[in-house]
Amino acid sequence: MASGSKTALGVVQFACTDDLAGNLETASRLIRQAAGEGANIVLVQELFEGLYFCQTQDPIHFGRAHALADHPVIAPMQALARELGIVLPVSFFEKKNQAFYNSIAMIDDTGAILGVYRKSHIPDGPGYSEKFYFRPGDTGFKVWPTRFGTIGVGICWDQWFPEAARAMALMGAELILYPTAIGSEPARPDLDTMEHWRMVMRGHAAANMMPVAAANRIGAETIGGKTQSYYGSSFIAGPDGQLAADAPRDGEAVLIATFDRQDLADNRAAWGMFRDRRPDLYGALATADGGDRT
Repeated sequence: MASGSKTALGVVQFACTDDLAGNLETASRLIRQAAGEGANIVLVQELFEGLYFCQTQDPIHFGRAHALADHPVIAPMQALARELGIVLPVSFFEKKNQAFYNSIAMIDDTGAILGVYRKSHIPDGPGYSEKFYFRPGDTGFKVWPTRFGTIGVGICWDQWFPEAARAMALMGAELILYPTAIGSEPARPDLDTMEHWRMVMRGHAAANMMPVAAANRIGAETIGGKTQSYYGSSFIAGPDGQLAADAPRDGEAVLIATFDRQDLADNRAAWGMFRDRRPDLYGALATADGGDRT
């Protein structure tokens, strides 16, 4: 367990089926294992309640969404977080009136929901047709103070954008987490993005001098007559971008890495990366095309 400013970060990965109860059972088993190995925070992959349905565009899948208050994955995860005394960011398909979001509920170690983040960047490409299902998130980036540190969470496609990681760091994040679902590219069977995927997030860790972790699913999934495979390779990167723990492409995995948050904070301050920022020069980042707004 955490001692002083030390936090043990856990990540789990597994194959999903279309049996919600079975996926909850698998997630709970691996979360328990991570907590048993000392994890204070455990990250589970994106939309782990079922198959990654965004391979296809089919209105039937809107029936998978539920409001936060009655979503079938939320209450069991609250109970588990409370029982184990851990923080659990939980990915879920959210329905709010007529709107649908790809969301995270941040559950603290008492089982309370600290808040919800809705995915900001929504991809749209072969095998990843998320714009059909999800509105762009309206929450803005979020960070949550917890007993084990201040946590920022982005969701999958968010992880490719350095602006998102930097925004969470500026808001006080001490650790940045990314639940994800990524694998083969149906339009480019020759393309393997795994190392690129890892490298981008490892860059966020190094640029912001804080741990970054990603949880991905594994296995092949067939839905709507289409099959896509997911390459696992979940990982935890340290504040220098180096891998502190990593999982294989296949097979269930539980990863643990421990960090001293005070040491990390002292190191960030000493390096001066945030001291020497020049936001007055970064206006191009607030435009779509880098153009002059004056």
